[in-house]
Amino acid sequence: MMSVGLKIMKNQLSKYVRLAEQGETIWICDRDKVVAMLSPPAPHMAPHLADALLAEAVRGGYVTAAVLPPGSPLAPRAATLPLKSILAELDEDRADR
Repeated sequence: MMSVGLKIMKNQLSKYVRLAEQGETIWICDRDKVVAMLSPPAPHMAPHLADALLAEAVRGGYVTAAVLPPGSPLAPRAATLPLKSILAELDEDRADR
């Protein structure tokens, strides 16, 4: 673990990002006060940005994860009644109005 001043961090950002990529945690200080921390991603995080954003959206409740795995087709549902019966019942219901 190491600390670096904000001005130095700004001027050598790529150096510190590479250190974080290698596993180093860097505390970023402004006037001897820790204001942020740069650390490597947690092992459970997705390696690609799009996957990480999708996972965050699922955790936040913005989207729902698929119930079936990709490529699993749903079996077609069997009709409960013939179409003629459904239309006849609909006509009966509308006749009351």
